[in-house]
Amino acid sequence: MATVALAVTDGMLHFELALACEVFGADVAGTDGADGSWYRLWICGPGAVRAGRFRLEPDHGFDRLPRADTVIVPGWADVDEDPPAELVEAVRAAHEAGARVASLCTGAFVLAAAGLLDGRRATTHWAHTGELARRHPRVTVDPDVLYVDEGSVLTSAGKAAAMDLCLHLVRLDHGSSVANTLARRLVVPPHRDGGQAQFVTTPVPAPGNHPLAELLPWVMRRLDRPLTVEDLARRAGMSSRHLGRHFRSVTGTTALQWLLAQRIRRAQELLEATDDTVDTIAAATGMGTATTLRRHFNRTVGVPPDAYRRTFRSRPRPGPDGEAGAPASQR
Repeated sequence: MATVALAVTDGMLHFELALACEVFGADVAGTDGADGSWYRLWICGPGAVRAGRFRLEPDHGFDRLPRADTVIVPGWADVDEDPPAELVEAVRAAHEAGARVASLCTGAFVLAAAGLLDGRRATTHWAHTGELARRHPRVTVDPDVLYVDEGSVLTSAGKAAAMDLCLHLVRLDHGSSVANTLARRLVVPPHRDGGQAQFVTTPVPAPGNHPLAELLPWVMRRLDRPLTVEDLARRAGMSSRHLGRHFRSVTGTTALQWLLAQRIRRAQELLEATDDTVDTIAAATGMGTATTLRRHFNRTVGVPPDAYRRTFRSRPRPGPDGEAGAPASQR
């Protein structure tokens, strides 16, 4: 029977903590495909801890973590503060002892502080990927995925993606049939691939005193046009190479990647707020054709434009006479 240990301390996010308990503490006796054994769940901490508004009494101390097969670090509430040294040391010791270590949401900051993410790909909640990358430059932070499996170290994005990672671990250990049965009991999607994008794109940098402060708003007003790097460099009054360096410094990516992200972001807004056809949105975002938009949108967001619209537009918009019109996906 494999042991899963939740490493908890004051400041943990109770949602991620609760869903990990629900998954790994589930009763799956008699489930088709199960071998009769499930996880032994330990909750390990330094003593009574606070998780949101809840008080939790751990079963064991941190000294038990190295004896676990898998260690889960739930989300960490205050990412502006360094996680407790005793938690970081205990997680590091568990990994050195051979435990598989996974973080949920901002628990990645604990893994990064322990050095477990150095030289590895990792993710966290999209709102904190920039901070994770800034504080831990040896980590390859991927802001556009639900979770990352690096073998003995796994990280997830926020909330629902944390459930995706937990079910991924169950699938690895017990197979798809058991994971799917558990997902049905929890009334959640049975499988979302880790490479599927979080439904966000790179935001426009906040206004400030940087070399691209005037260029970026100019570009945002012209997303319907076929802009090139040379167009941007000419507007900025600098060479393409010089522009590239500034884009890396200010946005963390290349000019073309940033431009594509803004086109996708605009497409998302139009899919959510208008009844425009995909062809119309493709023209409005500088993609040219619906085929081009679908290809880039699917690759970036993880779902086709029509599926995205259905997800974020649960009700049809009213028609011009005030009556509900047909759903956009049926037009």
